[in-house]
Amino acid sequence: MRPEFSVPPKLSTGDRVAVVSPAHAAPAVFPAVHEQGLRRLRETFGLEPVEYPTTRRLASARERAADLMAAYADPAIRAVFATIGGDDQITVLRHLDPAPFRADPKPFFGFSDNTNLLNWLWFHGVAGYHGMSTMIQLGRGGGVQPATVESLRAALFTGGDLEISPVETFTDEEVPWTAAAAPTESPVPYPSPGRVWHRADRVVSAPSWGGNLEILHWTLAADRWVRPVGDYAGCVLLLETSEEMPPDEEVFRMLRNFGERGLLEQFPVIVMGTAKGTVFTDPRPVAERTRYREAQRAAVLRAVETYNPEAMVVFGVDFGHTDPQWVLPYGGRITVDGPAQRIIAHF
Repeated sequence: MRPEFSVPPKLSTGDRVAVVSPAHAAPAVFPAVHEQGLRRLRETFGLEPVEYPTTRRLASARERAADLMAAYADPAIRAVFATIGGDDQITVLRHLDPAPFRADPKPFFGFSDNTNLLNWLWFHGVAGYHGMSTMIQLGRGGGVQPATVESLRAALFTGGDLEISPVETFTDEEVPWTAAAAPTESPVPYPSPGRVWHRADRVVSAPSWGGNLEILHWTLAADRWVRPVGDYAGCVLLLETSEEMPPDEEVFRMLRNFGERGLLEQFPVIVMGTAKGTVFTDPRPVAERTRYREAQRAAVLRAVETYNPEAMVVFGVDFGHTDPQWVLPYGGRITVDGPAQRIIAHF
C-alpha cells in the first residue's frame, strides 16, 4: 500500500526557510539572479532565506545530502527551496537518512531534477510541492508570475482549494542569464496552446505522483525508491518534459517502459504539463514548437491506448518547464474534473 502522507504544516510570516542546491549549484555561476530570488522571498513572501555550505558551491553528492539533512534537522527552518534543477540529483539520495525528514516533514519545493527528491520524499511518506525553483520563478526578470505567487502562497500559508486555471498567454523562451537584461526583462509571451482533454468523463480526486518524465525514467532504470506498482493505484499522474525536449518517439518509449512495468495502468488520470518547445541554445520558431507539442500529445495517447485505454488525460497544464508555472501538490490531493474540465489543487 502507498504511504500515509505527512502533509507539512503551514508557515508564518518571518519564518526561516532553507535555500539549497541539491542538484546544480547555479548560484555559484549566476549570483545576481540568485540574490534576486532571495530578495523576493523576503519582500514578496516575508520569509527569511538561509543558505547552506553548498548553496553557492559545486559540491559532492554527500555534501549536498548533508545540507538537506541539516535543513530538515533544524527546527527553526520551516520550508526548503531548491535553487534550480540539474542532472545528477539521483546520486545524492543514497546519502540521505530518512529520519529527520519524517520527524519534521517540512514542505520541499522544486521541479525538473528535483523530481528525484520529491519522489524520495513520497517513497518515505512525506508530501511536497512540484514547482518553484528560487532562481527561475523568483529570480525571473520582470517579476514573479501571478500564478506562481498565488499557488506558492496557498502552499506556504493559506492552504485551501485553488483552481489551476488555464492561462491566455505563456512563454517557453528565456532571457539568458549571461545577458545584461536578465534581472529586469522577461521574454515576450505568446498565445497559450490551451488544454486538450481526452476521455474527460469522470472526476478523480487523489494524491499526486510523477514529475519530470526523463527523471522518472532514470529512477525506474536505477530501480531506486520505487514502490510496488499497486502502491500508485488511483493516484493522479503528473508528467512534464524538460528543456532537453525529448523527441516524441522517445516520449512514447519511456511511457511504454512504464506500461511494461505495470505502472502506467495504475493511474486513472494523467495531467501533462505544457511542453517546452524551444531553448535559447537552440531556438525554434513557434510553428515548430506547435508541431512538437502535437507530436508529443500523439505519443502519449499512443502509449495510453496500449497500456491504459480508459485513462483520462489532460494536456497543456501550466506546470513544469513553462512560464507561468503553477505550483502543485506532490503527494497532496488534486481533483481533476473531466466533465467540468477543471483542475483543483488542495493545499
